Amino acid sequence: MNVKEYLTSKSKPFKVMTHIETGSAQQRAAVLHIPGSRVCKTVLVQLDRGFRYAVAVLPATHKIDLKRLSQMLSGATVELVPEDKLHEHCSDCEVGSVPPFGTKYGMITLVDESLTTCDEITVEGNTLCESIRMSWNDFEDLEHPLVGCFAVPCEES
Repeated sequence: MNVKEYLTSKSKPFKVMTHIETGSAQQRAAVLHIPGSRVCKTVLVQLDRGFRYAVAVLPATHKIDLKRLSQMLSGATVELVPEDKLHEHCSDCEVGSVPPFGTKYGMITLVDESLTTCDEITVEGNTLCESIRMSWNDFEDLEHPLVGCFAVPCEES
């Protein structure tokens, strides 16, 4: 079941936006002409040496701080899942694409608190050419994410 079918089965309204292939959430924001603060990037993390997995969702303008995430999770060991292993956890997705719907994949969903002030968020779909826009309230109702402060602004170049 792809992301569109999943959201439809959960009766959550959404809009699909197709675009050129993008390699990052910041590129996706630019292509879609949406502020990066409202475009989500999803990072797959393993907890406690791979005994649990989670999707960490944060603004495109930020990067994950693993130390802060560990503190938020009561000192759990937190490691990034290598890119070549993403497909093992999101097998219905194009390689490199990770949607923010942890519950769909039997994982915990973690959200940086900065996203909770958005009326709408734009997230990655099943491919690098597809984005999904939905209301924050619908996303929160669907995922019941654990919310905390684990993202830090990316440094300007």
